[in-house]
Amino acid sequence: MRVAFVTNFCPHYRVRTFEIFSQYYDIDYYFFSAGNDWYWQQQNGVHSGNFHYEYLHGVSIGRTRITPDLPFKLFGGSYDAYIKCINGRFALPITYLVSRLRKKPFILWTGIWMRLQTPGHLLMFPITRFIYRHADALVVYGEHVKKYLLSEGVREEHIFVTSHAVDNDAHSRLVGEEEKIAIIQNLNIPQGKKIILYLGRLEKAKGIHFLIDAFASLNRDDSILVFAGDGAHRNPLVNRAIEVGIIDRVRFAGYVKPEQTTSYYAVAYVCVLPSITTKTFKEPWGLVVNEAFNQGVPVIATDAVGAAAGGLVQDRLNGYIVKEGSADDLASALRMLLDNPQLRETMGKNARTIIAKWDNEHMVLGFRRALDYAFEKQSATSRKFVR
Repeated sequence: MRVAFVTNFCPHYRVRTFEIFSQYYDIDYYFFSAGNDWYWQQQNGVHSGNFHYEYLHGVSIGRTRITPDLPFKLFGGSYDAYIKCINGRFALPITYLVSRLRKKPFILWTGIWMRLQTPGHLLMFPITRFIYRHADALVVYGEHVKKYLLSEGVREEHIFVTSHAVDNDAHSRLVGEEEKIAIIQNLNIPQGKKIILYLGRLEKAKGIHFLIDAFASLNRDDSILVFAGDGAHRNPLVNRAIEVGIIDRVRFAGYVKPEQTTSYYAVAYVCVLPSITTKTFKEPWGLVVNEAFNQGVPVIATDAVGAAAGGLVQDRLNGYIVKEGSADDLASALRMLLDNPQLRETMGKNARTIIAKWDNEHMVLGFRRALDYAFEKQSATSRKFVR
């Protein structure tokens, strides 16, 4: 069975997913982006793996990537089904159109759980909603996405909820003491301090300014706040730390390579993902949660984080879910963990247990079920016409 899988690019955390999926089907992956998308840290690069793939040449007009070869690749491949992620104002309608012209199943993969309010998204939304409602099946990150799609008129039986996973084997590795000491010394963190970690892009939509205010309100010297990442909001964040008088207890690690992130989780006492909703963004998932859990680190996440709304973060079991945009709620959750090491240890153990089942095999199973459903629906339609 031949499948065309069209998505923007292969990030480091998707290599293993695509490799496992390719063990079940003859898949050609078509990547239409050069990895310069606005939401992607370009230092991370684009990747490949043990699967058939092609990065397509194209041009960018604003935020729209045009890849002229894509329709010809999709038409000429004799594919039995097409899978497309939600991204791509050119690639999405083209892939859907080819699937309809060839009368083959179309499966949409999405983590979006709100109507985005940019002019481009508003202009494209009627097309997007049409594809939502007419896809043969949809694979979604979690129940939060399913709930949103149901509100947009998608039939429930067409939606397949699956895990949103990382390579657990890579992120659960034992980090040696030398690695940990190197991180702590490099950040000039005094011995014995509890590290509160934010790892990711330093952008306003990540809610990190609320984290600064929450940490400042704790007014304690037993902990250090570490920002591991880079982005447009770095300078405002530094200025805010100075303004509230905590710059001496905040560390800015700068960009961290993907292969180095596990070491940062290993030294963390707690990881925080304080994302907020904007007109242009609502955290589809937050894979830092998966990564932190693999190192037994509890996570405090807001209710605007997909991993929280989607069921991976379980309030008071492996972390806390707090109201978005609330520095007070963040501070309260931090205080609970900082004051109770035994609670932190219990939550960390629960995190490891839960994430062990949240793996790439289970993620791929969601795609397989969606394909089986789409093919069965197509077969039933064919039998109906034969009668």
